Parts: sequence; C-alpha cells; structure tokens
Amino acid sequence: MAHDPTRAAGSARTAGSTRTAGSARTAGPADPAASSSVGELFFVGNATVLLKYGPFTLLTDPNFLHRGQRAYLGHGLTSRRLTEPALRIDQLPPLDAVVLSHLHGDHWDRVARRNLDSGLPIVTTPHASRRLQGLHGFRRAVGLRTWEQHSMTKGGMALRITSTPGRHAPGRVRHLLPPVMGSVLELATTEGEVRHRLYITGDTLMYPGVEEIARRFPATDLALLHLGGTTLPGGMVVTMDGEQGADLLATISPRRAVPIHYDDYDVMRSPLSDFRAEVERRGLADRVSYVGRGESLTL
Repeated sequence: MAHDPTRAAGSARTAGSTRTAGSARTAGPADPAASSSVGELFFVGNATVLLKYGPFTLLTDPNFLHRGQRAYLGHGLTSRRLTEPALRIDQLPPLDAVVLSHLHGDHWDRVARRNLDSGLPIVTTPHASRRLQGLHGFRRAVGLRTWEQHSMTKGGMALRITSTPGRHAPGRVRHLLPPVMGSVLELATTEGEVRHRLYITGDTLMYPGVEEIARRFPATDLALLHLGGTTLPGGMVVTMDGEQGADLLATISPRRAVPIHYDDYDVMRSPLSDFRAEVERRGLADRVSYVGRGESLTL
C-alpha cells in the first residue's frame, strides 16, 4: 500500500487531554461497522509504530537508532541493533502524543530524547514519567498506574488510553527491569460510541494479567504483539516468544493482530517464523497480518 509517513497529519496543535482512574466495568464491544476504516498504521521498526488514528497522530515506543548502534538496557547490558528504522525522526509528521510502554533503550532511545519536542504528551508508566519529566525534561509526560486512563479530544473525536498490566520478567527478576505497561487505545465519538479498539501488549510475557485484559476488553479490533523472545545473559526470557505470542493471541482474541518487536536487536532469539508456525498450527493464521518495516496497514 502506498504511504507517505511524512505527510501532515491533522493540526500541529496539541489535543486537549485529561487523566482519570480506570473504571472496573467491562468495556462494551466496538461497533464493527463503524470501525471499518479509522486510520492507518505505519511500521517503523522494533516497537515503533506511527498511527494515524482518526484525527490523532500517535507514535509508539520511539526507537530511531541505526543498524550497529547499541541500546542501553540497564545494569551494564546493551544490545546491538541489526536493522534500520524505516523512518528518520526528522521525517515524522506533527504528533499529538507518544505512547511509551517502558523506559528501555530500545523503546526510548537517545535519538528520541534529543529530537522529540519536550512539550509533547508522553503516556507511559509512573516510573518512566518521573524520569522523563526530571532527567529528560519532557514536562508533559503522564504516568498511568494499571487500569488508569488518559483521554484526549480533537476534531470532534475522543481518544482514551488505558494502561494495562504487563510483566517483563518472571519472579523477582522483574524488579531488576523497568516497570512495563500495555495499552488499550479506544477511538470514540465525543458521545462515547467506540469506533475502534487497539491493544498494544508492551514488553510483557504471557501471564494471568493478560486474562484480565481479555475480560475487561472482550472485543478488540487490533492487537500489536511485542514478540522476539528477548533473552538476557543466563537465558532469562523477558518478552514473548512465538508460543507465548500465540497464547496471548488466543486469549485476547482480537479481530486482527500484527506482530512487531521480533528481529531488530541481537538479544531477540525467537524469530517471526516461530510465531508464524505456531499460529498456523493452532488455526489462528487468518487473524494475523504481517506488516514489514516501511509498510502500512489500513485500520
């Protein structure tokens, strides 16, 4: 599909926003007829996606390091990038917000820190927001606890972002890694009619918290799956491999899923072919769209 990611996307002004505690209610289904075409997804690489979502233009987990450069993962660990991003940061259109799953160097890198507008809203974890506001000078970073929501309005539409649970590592090891969140994005009319629902897993493993996401959001239009089987020294796996990705797909049961975050760094040990083989074995292949770097998908 032809796509020009550098084209102007809506007004350059910042959309209005509010933050609320998440409701315990189960979200109702999105209207499938209304959600037939609400925007476009452009895959930059790793977990970086440029979303044209109704009147909103959003960026996820900005990572613009080049092939051969190293991302800092904490505790003296680094990882070498193996691929080129499909877009330079100076080619981005005006953004309304960034959705950031956690503060790791392959999700928020030095290129993003130096070149993104420090007045841009960044919706992320409380841990990341404190560091972004303090050390990095991004004064409008918003930290959401699990199930809290951040809302924005623009062009007669509303965007609600709900922080969902994620677990970056098993057991006590997870305390050595930055806290991570997933996100549910809901595009709605200002009257509250949901037009489209998008779930971004973040760097989570498959664990019981995912079942709660499925219960609260039973009708998801699209899921972006962070895969790769990221493996730390000693063999600790800290992102979903192909089998866990298929487990999550079966649990969330979105109408469509797009795998991302699977081959960009040398710590990723589960190739996309693992996931493809597993979803084919389970009869889930018709739910998956494969979008390569530099390619786009109509939402």
